[in-house]
Amino acid sequence: MVKIRLCRIGRKALPSYRIVVSDSRKTPRSDNLADLGFFNPHTHDFSIDENEALKWLNNGAIPSDSVRTLLTKKGIYKKFVDAKLEARKAKKEAK
Repeated sequence: MVKIRLCRIGRKALPSYRIVVSDSRKTPRSDNLADLGFFNPHTHDFSIDENEALKWLNNGAIPSDSVRTLLTKKGIYKKFVDAKLEARKAKKEAK
């Protein structure tokens, strides 16, 4: 299963995180499939590549709870859910 999650970087007592796409059976620090952005909890500053995130979500990647919160703040998760609902409506109308 592919997950979008946080990978801790930074020095002791001053963490920052990368937002990565990785296999759930591996540790977050192992090889990642993609690097989507970063999150700094001290300044609450974060950046996410919207197109890459939507691509991975559409391909079935599951975001962790903390990443889902960040995606919601940027509005990316809402776009993903809306696109999914539109696809379901179109499928129902086609029948």
